Amino acid sequence: MAKSEKAKVELLEGGDIFFLYRPGVEESDPEGLEDIQRVMMVLHPRKARRYRVITLGRKTMPELEDGGSRHWAFVSKICANRDEAHEEFAAETYETKTRGTRHQPAARPAGEGVYAIVRHGDHTHLAYALELPEQPGAVQNELNIQPEASYILSVKNPEASSPKGAGLSESRRADFPKTLQKRFDGRRFVAVDPPSFLNHEGAELMLIGAHDDVSEELGIDLDPQEEDVDRAEVMRELKLQRSPKMVRPLVEGRWT
Repeated sequence: MAKSEKAKVELLEGGDIFFLYRPGVEESDPEGLEDIQRVMMVLHPRKARRYRVITLGRKTMPELEDGGSRHWAFVSKICANRDEAHEEFAAETYETKTRGTRHQPAARPAGEGVYAIVRHGDHTHLAYALELPEQPGAVQNELNIQPEASYILSVKNPEASSPKGAGLSESRRADFPKTLQKRFDGRRFVAVDPPSFLNHEGAELMLIGAHDDVSEELGIDLDPQEEDVDRAEVMRELKLQRSPKMVRPLVEGRWT
């Protein structure tokens, strides 16, 4: 990862990014958004053990064209290590009083690459470039996971109100330490600066589509390394089941 001399940005954090989707209960072969329970973006900062699981409110990434669309998201889980990450994305079987035994399929990987959080003037960007899949398929197209993209990223003040029926309930919102809470200074949203805002479950985020060329927009080069199915980092890092069905969305972009 290199920064252009002309770029007026400052790198705050970099690492690995993973995209995953969780099929609905008893949905073993999802074929589109209607069969998916939720879509998650996982940030694994470089040289850190933690994995930040960010759930996307609309189950897709924001549009980049025409000024970009705004999508709400939130930090749903902080996994301290690979074992916790594995538990978060593994299949689950449970009992219900009305429907008996129910099965929640394991999450499927839909993309992996490298990311950077950068300061750009008075705001912050989340930028990424995919390593896998090499060519987007039906999965990536429907989830709007671009090969490369930049989004303006901000965090919501947990003390600010939300429209009725929108956002997390007050009890689920992040409880930031005083050093972070002071940065809001009465504002509803601030830049994710420092990125430690993302280390707190319940942090509510706003993603605004910005650009599909990170180098052109921010002057930084994200340098993903070519991988193959045997070296796919998402399978190793999150300890996902390494089966043809599980890796097909990641490598071929096909629904499974």
